[in-house]
Amino acid sequence: MASFAPLQRLVIAIAVLASFVTFLDGTVVNVALPAISRELGGGITTQQWVVDSYLITLSALILLAGSVSDAYGRVLVMRIGLIAFGVASVAVAAAPDPLVLIIARALQGAAGALLVPSSLALITATMRADVQSRAIGVWTAFTTAAQLVGPLLGGLFVDYLSWRFVFLINVIPIAVNLVLLARLKLQEHPSGVRVDWWSGALCALGLGAVVFALIEQPTRGWMSPVIWIPGVAGVVLFSGFLWRQQSSTSPLLPMSLFRVRDFAWGNLATLFVYAALSLNGFVVGVYLQQGAGLPATAAGLASLPMTILMILVSSRAGAWAGRLGPRLFMTVGPLIMAVGAVMLLLVSEHFDYWWQVLPAMIVMGLGLSLTVAPLTAAILGAIDEAHSGIASAVNNAVARVAGLLVVAMISTIVGGTLNLAGFHSAAIVTAVLLVLGGVVSWIGIRRNPAQEAEGVPR
Repeated sequence: MASFAPLQRLVIAIAVLASFVTFLDGTVVNVALPAISRELGGGITTQQWVVDSYLITLSALILLAGSVSDAYGRVLVMRIGLIAFGVASVAVAAAPDPLVLIIARALQGAAGALLVPSSLALITATMRADVQSRAIGVWTAFTTAAQLVGPLLGGLFVDYLSWRFVFLINVIPIAVNLVLLARLKLQEHPSGVRVDWWSGALCALGLGAVVFALIEQPTRGWMSPVIWIPGVAGVVLFSGFLWRQQSSTSPLLPMSLFRVRDFAWGNLATLFVYAALSLNGFVVGVYLQQGAGLPATAAGLASLPMTILMILVSSRAGAWAGRLGPRLFMTVGPLIMAVGAVMLLLVSEHFDYWWQVLPAMIVMGLGLSLTVAPLTAAILGAIDEAHSGIASAVNNAVARVAGLLVVAMISTIVGGTLNLAGFHSAAIVTAVLLVLGGVVSWIGIRRNPAQEAEGVPR
């Protein structure tokens, strides 16, 4: 951070803290799921809903939030989001039953949707070129570390306090960030851009109905009206959302963005990579407790090597991508992660973390560290500053939708029960998704956009 100007350091700190609480809450819950199930009941279906109710509103409203951020100012939107997230977190911690918990998690996701696009847009709006790449590398290191350290923090709270305290972790960073926001002096004025609220509703309802069908299908079957009616309705509503984007004067999802090559292909790579990360995080966090018999803290510690590697390597990978271009990193990184996922097939009935899980976590952490910062820089660096808010919102929405859909399909992927065979099935699916992410990056991402802009041949 020493190489950044004072204003840039303040912007990065604010962006990191705002996204940190959102990403932390998306993964901290994974190791708390068995404890929540024991206290409130519900089995794997309730566990899926605890994760996906948060992801539904986060992913469905993040596009709307990106548009609101561009229209009314990133600082104002972020301040509202921080306060709402804190209130919702307290409601989650106090939930007396699964229904209240799931509703409160959905409200928490809606507040989180206000934070992610506005935080990253602060960086892309105030920094460009190599400085922006390095800043995104720092942001990526800490926010991705939040996703990875979440299971460890969650495990400590579950084992030594209560799963309810897992959701109160956010209070301190939210308070600190509100103080930092008061010190940030940016000349932001409402742009007067019209926000398409109807599109936001179509997107949220469509995704919610589809996810409901995917989660409940293993227990009810596709022929049940409770499944196929919301499933069909969700597809129709989401199709209506996409159709409306073609004709709206202020679309939440400007289809023109996808005519930019790196943006389009980068988001496709995001879909595969983040689906794999979400699947791996859910399955490892739950299986190591319910299948291997580890306490919550030990299950959380399983991902610590990935966290350490992210902090050490990610910012450097962002700087390298700024000079060499993102294509190589976005290809090699997911392929290395795929090798790590395949290594999880070593897990057996005679469980040994040091030989069966740790090597896989190290390999996956190295691949992830090489992937995330170049991926983010490639996507957002391809879009002009005026659309930075909506561009970051689209990319984050793609990542959250990827996680949302794969978690909704976990029962199908693992065969209904997260036993050893189900764990191995999830590892194979994770590896396949990561290979697809690497192949898509190699095919679609330009080798070095900076050099191409200067006329250097490919």
